[in-house]
Amino acid sequence: MSDVIRSDIRVRPPSVPSRMAASFARAGRKLAAEPLGLAGFVILGLLCLIAIFAPLLAPYDPVIQSLGDALQPPSLAHPAGTDEFGRDILSRLIFGTRITIQTVLSISLIVGPIGLLIGVVAGFFGGRIDALLMRATDIVLSFPSLILALAFAAALGAGLTTAIIAISLTAWPPIARLARAEALVVRNADYVVAARLYGASPIRILLVYIAPMCIPSVIVRLTLNMAGIILTAASLGFLGLGAQPPAPEWGAMISNGRKFMLDYWWVAVMPGIAILLTSLAFNIAGDALRDILDPRHARS
Repeated sequence: MSDVIRSDIRVRPPSVPSRMAASFARAGRKLAAEPLGLAGFVILGLLCLIAIFAPLLAPYDPVIQSLGDALQPPSLAHPAGTDEFGRDILSRLIFGTRITIQTVLSISLIVGPIGLLIGVVAGFFGGRIDALLMRATDIVLSFPSLILALAFAAALGAGLTTAIIAISLTAWPPIARLARAEALVVRNADYVVAARLYGASPIRILLVYIAPMCIPSVIVRLTLNMAGIILTAASLGFLGLGAQPPAPEWGAMISNGRKFMLDYWWVAVMPGIAILLTSLAFNIAGDALRDILDPRHARS
């Protein structure tokens, strides 16, 4: 009977690199037809360039104080004004882009693989493994992410590294649940069944045929989560649990400027605008990716 099944099934597992290359090519064509999404990616690209070339773009040193220039309004010399220590706010915003991009990328590189691994393992093996991993995921999801991140950051101590770890410990459950849902669908695909019949081991099936097919959805979810990550990181900085002074972290800049809001609005408003634009760009880019990679648009 097994010989009959083997002779009837001639479905070969598709080449993962070729499938992913075709997906990215199709995504590029669709992105060109999404002006708003393209604008989001352009803004994100500019932010990355600003972070890379911050020393060349910043007109002043972001940490050197000049008390004689304290609380100067926006002008040609200081387009975003100065803070209470006479530091140029525009220069601090430019260097703060480095901290924001570093935080987002670091958390994504931690959360993405962890959530993907937990999700595909739970979805592929099922049974007690699925129940155990998903109950652990539900426990983390039962706490508000910001409150849990604050608890971890307070326990680990203030600092940018601890803030990244604290946010990462609370941001993986949605990725894991999404990866599990994708794995439940992919594990029944024809090429996975064929791989089983040809004698592929469970680990090989998991790593070669299932996990790569879940990556596009995980990337979309990570992109959509980045705005929340930025806001959480800014909240930790606002409370003094993120990057420590004199580092130009946007949340800490808002915290320092709140006492001057009535008379010197630019001290707190300028970093708030930076957070708003960056979060908006990630949201727009994430929505565009979701529309591009949605299976319902695969033939459009």
